[in-house]
Amino acid sequence: MKKKINYVIIFIVTILVLYFSLKDNFNGIINQILSMNILYVIIAFLLLVLFWLFRSYPMYSFAKKINKNLSYKDSFILTLRTQFFNAVTPFATGGQPYQIYYLKNSDIDYASSTSIVLENFIVYQIALVLLGIIALITNKVFHIFTNNKLLQELIALGFIINTLVIVIMFIVAFSKKMNKRIINFSIKILSKLHIVKDETKKREEWNENINKFHKSASILLKNKKDFLFNILCNLIALSSLYLIPLVLLYSIGDYNSLTPLNGIVTSAYVMLIGSFVPIPGATGGLEYGFMSFYGSFIKGSKLNAIMLVWRFITYYFGILMGSFALNIDGRKK
Repeated sequence: MKKKINYVIIFIVTILVLYFSLKDNFNGIINQILSMNILYVIIAFLLLVLFWLFRSYPMYSFAKKINKNLSYKDSFILTLRTQFFNAVTPFATGGQPYQIYYLKNSDIDYASSTSIVLENFIVYQIALVLLGIIALITNKVFHIFTNNKLLQELIALGFIINTLVIVIMFIVAFSKKMNKRIINFSIKILSKLHIVKDETKKREEWNENINKFHKSASILLKNKKDFLFNILCNLIALSSLYLIPLVLLYSIGDYNSLTPLNGIVTSAYVMLIGSFVPIPGATGGLEYGFMSFYGSFIKGSKLNAIMLVWRFITYYFGILMGSFALNIDGRKK
């Protein structure tokens, strides 16, 4: 039932986005899309594939320390499936539980699976915030965007939220005492509500899982060079994703309105805003951010056309590929 509601929300918001994007100049926008140079559109799709390839490596790197039989191909398939579950759930919350489930079915216990997924999420968030910091500094130095109080507040909020997520994840990953206190308190409350029958047994069970979790976390972080390299992989992945609008601009013959640096900075701002939109796929929020920031460089039907194609490539195509990935590799069900 919940999935159906999410699909309905995505459908309704998508229709609204299409309506408001096309209503003022339908013919002009469609003509811009149809006139795009197919070679550049293919490059845009390849940049998305590059994003997936580099996003897959950190998961593979962390998981192989626990289970050497897990291949890079497995990690790539998991990345595609994660795209699907992130796309159809609010705040992209569906991907991580599925990753834990997938790894558990790859003969990695729940504690280790949770640790792997958490570390993978941390290196991604660090890369996301680092690019956000670079974007903020670049804008401060080069004054790329004109002053807009609302956008500045949204950027600040997005930056704060993503930074807090990293802090919370580090606490969860490395504070064993804090985790045990939270679990013991939760079990005590559940016991009083008669949801947990044997409080002592359940506490011992969860404390053992926490010990396993932190043991796995210490193994994963033992090689700091690998940890830093995984952050670098995410930086390359995100940079590839952030360059897609620039390539789409090239596809309509505009080589002057946007530089690669401005493209990365602008996309980083869009992602900072989109990260706290509660609708599945941040639908509506990302489009608003895109139109607001890229509107500083691109105008009219050109802007709407690029936004629509960008959104299809980075969101809807990801859903399609994720759906396809869910039907292959039957070894992990």
